[in-house]
Amino acid sequence: MFSLFQKGGKRPFDTLSEQEILALAISSEEDDARIYLAYADQLRAAYPQSAKVFEDMAEVEHTHRNMLIEMHRDRFGERIPLIRREHVRGFYDRKPDWLRKNLSLEQIREEAMRMEEGAYRFYQEAAQHTSDASIRKLLGDLAMAEQGHEEIATMLGDRHLPEDARETEDETKKRQFILTYVQPGLAGLMDGSVSTLAPIFAAAFATGDTWSTFLIGLSASVGAGISMGFTEAAHDDGKLSGRGSPLKRGLASGIMTTLGGLGHALPYLIPHFWTATITAIVIVFFELWAIAFIQNRYMETPFWRAAMQVVLGGSLVLAAGVLIGQG
Repeated sequence: MFSLFQKGGKRPFDTLSEQEILALAISSEEDDARIYLAYADQLRAAYPQSAKVFEDMAEVEHTHRNMLIEMHRDRFGERIPLIRREHVRGFYDRKPDWLRKNLSLEQIREEAMRMEEGAYRFYQEAAQHTSDASIRKLLGDLAMAEQGHEEIATMLGDRHLPEDARETEDETKKRQFILTYVQPGLAGLMDGSVSTLAPIFAAAFATGDTWSTFLIGLSASVGAGISMGFTEAAHDDGKLSGRGSPLKRGLASGIMTTLGGLGHALPYLIPHFWTATITAIVIVFFELWAIAFIQNRYMETPFWRAAMQVVLGGSLVLAAGVLIGQG
């Protein structure tokens, strides 16, 4: 008896009766159907065709639930015991609603596949713990049905996601990624890489002290990162612009701003002045070309135009810093 209430009071799976196994299967199918409908609601605005796929998958789960209820009614009557997956030790779990809300379309699809794999393993195990032939057959059939849900999802996808709709959703996903991460991150990287050039190199040539230059570069980079992050997060909540979570945008902008400045501040940890300075200039060269590449890759800016704008602008700021430092 004591062993039944160990580990947070959860029941070991092998202590469940046949009626409790059926009740657990019923509640699990209800939960999975609810999750699929929540996915459909979450995706409907941006990915209406994928939302229809999850609505149909929820309908399949409801069908399984009804089959299980009919089996319970035939064998044990109308009263179904209250037992859920969180009551059973080692049973596959589900993420809470507040965690699922931030999943991307691809993550939702992967989570759905994990859900079906967990349900398949449960029905396989449950079938081994029942001696009633009709219950065992039903559980075995449901195990095969869950295993075949990947094919069902593919079939539903073919029905609701023809090639043109799939391309539209992929384009929407790419656009959202650019608006939420690439644009703020690129702005931050440009600001951190370019705006910190003048103070860092001015300090380097004015003092000739690598440690002081590093501290100035570190403070400028961190300060710029905090400022850019808060500005990006505060100026637009993303609801009207469709740019996504302000927290994600703020983190992308702030982190990339800090990294952009630290790239050419860290070399000044090298004690030798000219070694540190030449290393920093080489890193600046790669930073500016990386910015040009990102502009070309995600913003569709012609590469040479992006290179000319970024490299020319960065070179002017670098030269200004050196001249000010030597003055």
